[in-house]
Amino acid sequence: MLDLYTWTTPNGRKVSILLEETGIDYHVIPVDLEKGDQRSSAFTALNPNQKIPAIVDHDVKGDAVRVFESGAILIYLAEKTGTFLPAEGAERATVLQWLMYQMSHVGPILGQANHFATQTDPIPYAIERFVGESARILGVLDTGLEGKEYLGGEYSIADIASYPWVVAAWEPLRTMLPDQVGVLSNVERWLDRLGTREAVQRGMAVPS
Repeated sequence: MLDLYTWTTPNGRKVSILLEETGIDYHVIPVDLEKGDQRSSAFTALNPNQKIPAIVDHDVKGDAVRVFESGAILIYLAEKTGTFLPAEGAERATVLQWLMYQMSHVGPILGQANHFATQTDPIPYAIERFVGESARILGVLDTGLEGKEYLGGEYSIADIASYPWVVAAWEPLRTMLPDQVGVLSNVERWLDRLGTREAVQRGMAVPS
């Protein structure tokens, strides 16, 4: 059994999608960010950064394995199950580079764009800066998907990590910058492709 500490955010949904894809038996422990559950002493002991997601894997020899940071969790689970991450070579490097791109660009910038665009007291420069950079970042994904169904060639944790962020931002960004985002047909097809996977649909609904 594996414990998943999560909430209804893209970072949390990365992990629940992978768990649904792999079929690992897991127990959801909601961490209500609006109520401040992430700042509790119990959760802080699990993740001193006070962010979701985090896991505790009890299905191991010896002491349970605790992991925080969504990218690290995805790699851990992929290696545990031998799925969605090539074992070696160029294929593995390609998946990891797109996973790191999500961690360093897609999540942080799209998150900032959403933050500033939804403020009651908007800051025009910040909105222009992060919305514009978000469009550029999606353009990089579109280039990476040229001639491919998935970022790493085969479906992988790179796609699983990126999908929750991109699908949440897609319509708002396409509305704000139709000339830049509306033409990204590779990303649009990729979103449609992933959205039809039943495991993705189940993972996106966690926690219910």
